[in-house]
Amino acid sequence: MALGKIVHYAVDAVLVSTVVAGIRRSSGFAVDTTLISDPTMRSFADRFLGVGETIFDMAAATSVNSDYFRKDSRR
Repeated sequence: MALGKIVHYAVDAVLVSTVVAGIRRSSGFAVDTTLISDPTMRSFADRFLGVGETIFDMAAATSVNSDYFRKDSRR
C-alpha cells in the first residue's frame, strides 16, 4: 500500500511538471528557479521541471506522428 501511494505521488508530480512545461511553451511564462536560495533545492527544481519538458516533448512528438491528431488551421 505504501508503494502505491509513492507511485501515485510521483505520477502526480510528473503531471504537474508537464503542465508547467506546457504553460511555459504556450505562454512564455516560466518558473524562476533563481529565486530559490538553496542550491540543492534549485537543482532539484530544475531537474523536476526538466522531467516535465521531456514528457511534454514526448507527448508532442507522439501527437505529430499519430493519425488521431491534426494541426489546427486557425493559428
